[in-house]
Amino acid sequence: MNLLFIGDIVGHGGRSAVQQLVPELRKEYNISMVIANAENVAGGSGLTGGCLKELRKAVDFFTAGDHVWDQKDFEKEINGIHDIVRPANLSNSQPGVGIKIVRNPAAGEIAVMALQGKVFMRDSAYCPFETAERLLSELPDHIKTILVDFHAEATSEKIAMGYFLDGKVTAVIGTHTHVQTNDAKILTGGTAYLTDVGMVGAEYSVLGRKVEDVVNKFRSGMPRRLPVAEGLIRLDGCVISYDRLSGRAENIQPISRTVEV
Repeated sequence: MNLLFIGDIVGHGGRSAVQQLVPELRKEYNISMVIANAENVAGGSGLTGGCLKELRKAVDFFTAGDHVWDQKDFEKEINGIHDIVRPANLSNSQPGVGIKIVRNPAAGEIAVMALQGKVFMRDSAYCPFETAERLLSELPDHIKTILVDFHAEATSEKIAMGYFLDGKVTAVIGTHTHVQTNDAKILTGGTAYLTDVGMVGAEYSVLGRKVEDVVNKFRSGMPRRLPVAEGLIRLDGCVISYDRLSGRAENIQPISRTVEV
């Protein structure tokens, strides 16, 4: 089975690129299921139910990270949205859930878990390692395919999580930094790993934001609005091939495609 995981979708341009490119990628790689990190879909920061609705023709399931509550109304919407998880190691008093079992006609049953890192992250969260261990122990034994979106800043924390979960999950895919890393591999226990899958955002940008504004902020040290960049959009993702019966990953292939929107 082949699963496509897409990096952080940034703003309107990112949404448009996903809608244009994903149908082609489904055919090219014989994709059974598409999962995307959507925490930046609404104006580059946060999510809305409307933005997710716009993406559903292309994407089967969504994950989120530390920007999950940036759009003020989403905390009221999330409990009515059944195809998304937010970081599982946030406070239990927050709405939404951090793991779901997805029943996909083509891919079978897949558990999707989101976790948020602690190192260099702006918001406090519980230990992602303890949270992952607890949630895995609560899954039914027949669930073999498990994908973890680890939304974290520090590469060391992400790599450690990959080894911690090796042999226990199908894939550990890093998000948050918006820069695709060159370390896709199958770990010794059969888990696919990638430190960061990248983003769906403007090719000429700084993490999806307009270059000139970001440079000015760094040079001046002053707070500045950082508008989302448009134009040529790059879609970063990875294709994970796995055995449906065992849940073991067999291959992981990073991809990047561009489209003018």
